[in-house]
Formats: sequence, C-alpha cells, structure tokens
Amino acid sequence: MKLQDMYPAVLTLVLVSILLGVGLTVLGNLSTAGGISPAASTAVNSSITAIDDFVPWFTVIVVIIAAAIIIGMVIRSFSGSR
Repeated sequence: MKLQDMYPAVLTLVLVSILLGVGLTVLGNLSTAGGISPAASTAVNSSITAIDDFVPWFTVIVVIIAAAIIIGMVIRSFSGSR
C-alpha cells in the first residue's frame, strides 16, 4: 500500500460524512415543518432514527480504515518491496 492509495479512502470518508450531515439536517428541518401528513412525519422520524443509529459506528469504521492503511504501509516498508 502506498501513501497515494489513501486518497480514495479519505475522499470516500469525507463524502459520506458530508452526506450524513446534510441528510440529517434536511430530515430534521422536514420533520419540524408544518403541513406534512402524520404518515410522512412518521416516515421522516423513522429515517432520522435509522441514520442516527449508524452514526456512532462511523467512528469505528474510520479508525479501522486508518489502521488498515497504517498497517499496510508498515508491512510494506519491512517487506523490502517498493
């Protein structure tokens, strides 16, 4: 694994973070907006809860990806290949 191989992983993590933030913001604004039916409000609140359950795992995923990149670089440096 080369240092350049980190770019796609980091870019993916940043994009997922942005999408989670924007998605939760939009859903939060939609759930407090007036004029939506009770069924739509329930669906929006269920979506917020589902996404909110995923958010704590995102930190674990980031740590695992970072550890995999670091371990790959260490193993490659000790193996003698370039």
